[in-house]
Amino acid sequence: MPLRVLITGASSGLGRELARQLGQEGCRLALTGRRAEKLAQAADGARCAGAEVLELLGDTTKREDVQRHYARIKAAWDGLDWAILNAGVGDSESARSFTAKNVRWTFETNVFGAAEWIEAVLPDMLAAKSGTIAGVSSIAGFRGLPGAASYSASKAALTTLLEGIRVELRGSGVRIVTVCPGFVKSEMTARNDPRQMPFLLETEDGVRRMLSGIRKGRSLVHFPWPLSTPMVYLMPNLPNAIYDRVFSKFKKRKKPYVDESKSQG
Repeated sequence: MPLRVLITGASSGLGRELARQLGQEGCRLALTGRRAEKLAQAADGARCAGAEVLELLGDTTKREDVQRHYARIKAAWDGLDWAILNAGVGDSESARSFTAKNVRWTFETNVFGAAEWIEAVLPDMLAAKSGTIAGVSSIAGFRGLPGAASYSASKAALTTLLEGIRVELRGSGVRIVTVCPGFVKSEMTARNDPRQMPFLLETEDGVRRMLSGIRKGRSLVHFPWPLSTPMVYLMPNLPNAIYDRVFSKFKKRKKPYVDESKSQG
């Protein structure tokens, strides 16, 4: 039977490329997004690649949309094998113009939107004792990055949320995977200065690495290693005095280390 896969935020970037690559494998794809035209283009591309597609226009932050979408998936395919929770947002911000509104907006999609989908799909996966939930976080979640405090905080929250669920579900047959990419080319990163995005990957390469890690059953998938390894294993333990001195140099940059934008989804 073809793999049944949900991809949220499939309108562009990693989500769209995920749909294309999984479409080439003949998967059944449920694609969600907020932008009708771009979602239709992504769905057409996946169909041309060989996928059976459910095109689900809506917002991951709206509970009614998530429930309606999952009801359609169950009616069509009786559930999912994989749920790739890719939808996310991020925006440049300065601490000097900090607003709670921006924090709330970022968390609504990056954390609560993912949580809505986990709540929807997890009971059926547990009943089946099978399934994979892969949440797309970021290496930005391992330290607070200047100019991207809300984004870093939201990705840290998502990473920790997934970890807590993963540990509790050990042995249940349901796998929880946290994906932490570095910089990957997309319409979201196109606005940034390439000199400020070390080890920038082509979109196709980034998605191949994501899928490889998910298939291998890794609990944490991070890449590219020259950037992600120190961010994941070194930076969290770096003394604040050193971290602050080094990264404070980036606080005046117009475009900080943010790999997603308000247009994603």
